[in-house]
Amino acid sequence: MRFGQTEKELSGGEAHTTNNRMELMGVIAGLSALREPCNVVLTTDSRYVVDSVTKGWVYNWQKKGWKMSPTQMRPNVDLWEKLLPLLEKHNVTFNWVKGHAGHPENERCDKLAVQQRDKYALLK
Repeated sequence: MRFGQTEKELSGGEAHTTNNRMELMGVIAGLSALREPCNVVLTTDSRYVVDSVTKGWVYNWQKKGWKMSPTQMRPNVDLWEKLLPLLEKHNVTFNWVKGHAGHPENERCDKLAVQQRDKYALLK
């Protein structure tokens, strides 16, 4: 996270998780750390997060009760339900970048994510 000259790094993980869940958790953690409504440029390599929001998919999923079929729920509903209010609170502009392409902050995030993955792998 960066505001002016101030930078703050957040990282974390979970055992038995997916990449999509961790990408959502990163966005939730970052936006939740903001104390007041902000204009945010959110840079990520996650097409899952960017496309779901900017193409309106998540809002359609919500309208349909998060169901993919009569018996199957959409994945990560718990996280989408945490993220949507944060997107209402903050003015978020999504900036997609290609992963592993030399973007300095994205490379740093990847390094932090690998550290967390390895930490949780040791706990198995």
